Amino acid sequence: MPLYRMAMGSPGEAGHPDALKAALAEFFSMIIFVFAGQGSGMAFSKLKDNGTSPSTGVIAASLAHAFGLIVAVSVGANISGGHVNPAVTFGAFVGGHITFLRAILYWIGQLLGSVVACFLLHFATGGMEVSAFALSGGVTSWNALVFEIVMTFGLVYTVYALAVDPKKGNLGTIAPIAIGFIVGANILAGGPFDGASMNPAVSFGPAVVSWTWTHHWVYWLGPFIGAALAAIIYDHIFITDDYSHQPLPTDY
Repeated sequence: MPLYRMAMGSPGEAGHPDALKAALAEFFSMIIFVFAGQGSGMAFSKLKDNGTSPSTGVIAASLAHAFGLIVAVSVGANISGGHVNPAVTFGAFVGGHITFLRAILYWIGQLLGSVVACFLLHFATGGMEVSAFALSGGVTSWNALVFEIVMTFGLVYTVYALAVDPKKGNLGTIAPIAIGFIVGANILAGGPFDGASMNPAVSFGPAVVSWTWTHHWVYWLGPFIGAALAAIIYDHIFITDDYSHQPLPTDY
């Protein structure tokens, strides 16, 4: 089982230049992604007075998140693996493809990147509100939890199939595009219900800037459960003996 492969990592890894560069890459990738995705929502709010329909706003958010994520994953892929999501990092850890210490560095970079992006948006838009993720009317926290679990499962399953699986071959070249598309598709499906986060960092930045924490736990627990399920199922059933750890620096 993948759970047997989880590794804590050595203390020296936390301060190794390659690990710190990887965390920094996640920081900048997250800024790129959140600035585009969250910014699209703020732009739609600006256009509401001009009669733009809600369906148009969901489509715009879907496209902005998809395109932004394709770029964010691509620019970080050669340095950190282009996780751009604490849930993806958690899934990689559960499958034994990243150590826990490196995962913590990634999480710090991802969360800080999201917060910085939201503050930049707040400033650049002249003080517009950066809205936190929220549930739509009639949607309970448990409904939203299921949405986040299923959507994040699909996302991390895609990551495993096209970026982690050693049998991926040339399919690895389209991984950023496929990852962006699955996020965009999930936003079309779940956006009207709970915002379709699939990414704790994407939810964390707006929550910090707006200081709104209602139902915030849903956007952590759901993605982490979905990511863990995808990692365990794909790694155990489809990778099996082909597994190998992510190469980590050893010269420390």
